[in-house]
Amino acid sequence: MIDTKKIEKHIYGILEALGDDPNREGLKDTPKRVAKMYEEVFAGMNYTNQQIAKMFNKTFEDDLDFVNQEVVVIKDIDIFSYCEHHLALMYDMKVTVAYIPCNKVIGLSKIARIADMAARRLQLQERIGTDIAEIISLVTGSKDIAVIIKGKHSCMSSRGIKKVNSTTITSILTGLFETDSKLQIYLR
Repeated sequence: MIDTKKIEKHIYGILEALGDDPNREGLKDTPKRVAKMYEEVFAGMNYTNQQIAKMFNKTFEDDLDFVNQEVVVIKDIDIFSYCEHHLALMYDMKVTVAYIPCNKVIGLSKIARIADMAARRLQLQERIGTDIAEIISLVTGSKDIAVIIKGKHSCMSSRGIKKVNSTTITSILTGLFETDSKLQIYLR
């Protein structure tokens, strides 16, 4: 579990290391606020992919014709995360998740919840996509999954190279999405 008291202590030290007074009016509650924020934005660190799959394992085995079932696609799922290299915000992130059902379908809101929880860790954008695909596979049993993520990284936009308009696109394609170019039309 996330140790908020330890975070408070270290944020206090960072404020001192920056040359500011952590006890001044504007900063005196900052360590506590940052610890509370970290507890929220890093909530996914408390769970493995398997535990997240169990949390959002709401599927339906309805009277669907799974033999002829097409693709399920959800686009533009908003997420954010923090880069594990700089603890910098990854923002304006949009996730597309597609899968071919395998005898059951997952509740649509659960896909967005899985994406959100996978992102609430110290992450790399590439790993977020891999984590989402793994969790969707665990829940649905499908091996045919695609996850495309487009996002901006403050480690590129506000420091270093300072390219504010750059966008990073990553993809994970498994099963038929990797081999059948006709399916890739759904990902555009």
